[in-house]
Amino acid sequence: MDATARLSFTIPSAEPALAARLRAAVDGKAKPPGSLGRLEDLAVRLGTIRNTEAPRADKAVLLLFAGDHGLCEEGVSAYPSAVTAAMVATLLAGRAAASVFARSVGAEIRVVDAGVTADLSDHAGLVHAKVRSGTRNAAREAALTPAEVGEALERGAAEAARAVGDGADVVLIGEMGIGNTAAAALLMHRLLPAPLERCIGLGAGHDEAGIARKRDALARAAARTGATETFEVLAEFGGLEILMMAGAALGAAAARRPVVVDGFIATVAALVAVRIRPEARDSLIFAHRSAEAGHALLLETLGASPLLDLGLRLGEGTGGLLALPLLRAAAAMLSDMATLEEVLAGAA
Repeated sequence: MDATARLSFTIPSAEPALAARLRAAVDGKAKPPGSLGRLEDLAVRLGTIRNTEAPRADKAVLLLFAGDHGLCEEGVSAYPSAVTAAMVATLLAGRAAASVFARSVGAEIRVVDAGVTADLSDHAGLVHAKVRSGTRNAAREAALTPAEVGEALERGAAEAARAVGDGADVVLIGEMGIGNTAAAALLMHRLLPAPLERCIGLGAGHDEAGIARKRDALARAAARTGATETFEVLAEFGGLEILMMAGAALGAAAARRPVVVDGFIATVAALVAVRIRPEARDSLIFAHRSAEAGHALLLETLGASPLLDLGLRLGEGTGGLLALPLLRAAAAMLSDMATLEEVLAGAA
């Protein structure tokens, strides 16, 4: 079965008149119209995604997918691939930035092995969804087979469906993978499309020689194939954690759940999801504008106005977690805030 058939579920649209009713409800709250700015727009968006006038954002689940990249053989990262497994262990121990932020905002993290090179079978608490142990080196050959692309997308969608089945009101997507800004840059280059140079950033931090190696490796990977069709591009460049994030975005959208998109790499996954199913765009809420090169252009092309702009470029879903209280405040405004009519009645 090809990837398109595997993702044949329906992404429902909102009731046509709902947005107008939600806007009227927001405008009728005990405040001057528009005085809560973009939070009012966010409240309307939450309602239309959930197809209700009383959306909730209480239970939030961050699906954090981890994977390794064969491109690291070309020196595209300042760190070795072994750091991916070490960071997975740190996440599971509750010591990573995402772990700390999740506790502070009351969100659950599910760490998913999408394609880490190391054997993580003995790690308690890890979701085992490994498609293969790292991608192949995209500078020399296709990173994935078409079957592996389909499997990664399908497993990501399944993780989102499982989170929703466990009561998630909001699904956040994040990643961990040494070298994944390189794969993301290649995907952006072909799927946006955009000049490769505009897609390449510092990633986890490079000196001048390191960024030169990264640019050279990605130029060779791009020159190796002229693929432009979405599924062909995904097979050529990977990576598994990016594809699982895309699948999770599609799965959450099909279940009428808002998908909170983190930074550059998660936004590339969102781009993949939109290229596969354009109607998924309406369910995507972009958490922040990353400092990583290319992210501003991605957001502009997707017509996205991120909620935060803090100069973040860590990944791990950290920006999404920091934006989560804004979703909860927007939902609470609809459900709990007094109307102007109620206030005026009390003053009469």
